[in-house]
Amino acid sequence: MPSLENLRKQAKLVLRWHRDRYYPVAAQIRAILPRYQHMTDTQILAASFKLSDAQELVARQSGFDSWQALKTGAPTMTSPAAKTVSRPVLTAAEPQLFVSDIKASCDFFTSKLGFTVVFQYGEPPFYGQVKRDGARLNLRCVASPLIDEALRDRENLLSAAITVDTAEDIKQLFLEFQAAGIAFHQPLKHEPWGAKDFIVKDPDGNLVLFAGPAK
Repeated sequence: MPSLENLRKQAKLVLRWHRDRYYPVAAQIRAILPRYQHMTDTQILAASFKLSDAQELVARQSGFDSWQALKTGAPTMTSPAAKTVSRPVLTAAEPQLFVSDIKASCDFFTSKLGFTVVFQYGEPPFYGQVKRDGARLNLRCVASPLIDEALRDRENLLSAAITVDTAEDIKQLFLEFQAAGIAFHQPLKHEPWGAKDFIVKDPDGNLVLFAGPAK
């Protein structure tokens, strides 16, 4: 476990990120501090957030209920014999799509695929995120394509894969996108490994797979 002094520095860094409206820290705050769990990133960054809040976040990350508990327990936790090794749990994945225009990309995902915009960052925006239910996609603006388009299309090189729970869900999702006028890179298909899937191409050529069970 880091020293108490390093933990103090971590708390001050989290506080500075919040003051600077650094969007990735909002997700960290929401996941760790229960009073922020029902707030959006924008609401979290606009809300009051003091050093004591940042210290509580760091304490909870270290396995303590409060900063005071961390200060009391930290000296004993630094002893190798007293350390408890736990396996980290991965809670989510957020694929990043490279796009030429953040606003145009957000418009596509919201108007055609039923996503909502979580945030856009920068003036003009160069980074953003969209979500639908539990699926989130990060969008990063780049000046030129990063992959050969012909190779991507020929080999079906995916930028992201999003799953649903049932065969009926994947069928209904395909019909929803079809009604929205989506031009599919691959229509709904029954795969030999027991899945049904289809592929959507976004305005920048990114291939996004949607999949569910076949039965």
